[in-house]
Amino acid sequence: MKLTFIQTGGTIDKDYPHISKGWAFEFGEPATNRILEKLNPSFDYDVVTAFQKDSLEITDDDRMALVELIEKSDNNKFIITHGTDTMLETADILKKHIKNKLIVITGAMLPERFSNSEAPINLGCAIATANLLDSGVFIAMHGIVKESTEIKRNLTTGKYY
Repeated sequence: MKLTFIQTGGTIDKDYPHISKGWAFEFGEPATNRILEKLNPSFDYDVVTAFQKDSLEITDDDRMALVELIEKSDNNKFIITHGTDTMLETADILKKHIKNKLIVITGAMLPERFSNSEAPINLGCAIATANLLDSGVFIAMHGIVKESTEIKRNLTTGKYY
């Protein structure tokens, strides 16, 4: 199995500021790289950056560029790290345009750089999903995995269920 991890930004990839005088987070290297380094995976993978945006700033043009990136790839299994606020909107567009490939979208409520972030667990759930399924669009968050059309979000707690 070969997985392609696609970075789009979101909280999971936010890093401590280096140039903004300490008050705003910045996007840097994909968190996936650090998590996979600790995992020492037994599968082939590559990590691609599509864009680095807060999910509230992702446009439909960005989503269509993501569709094109996935469609052009020879690989059939993808894990997308994404901001939690609009991952369902991205999932809807991917589901409409991409068939016969597996896409698992995940993210985190806290940056992966934080010691109490759930990012490694969410990414682990996404990897397990990619090992078990062959096609469809899924969300892996908060210890659960569901088809993108089946998952919901509690806007008070921020949790997916």
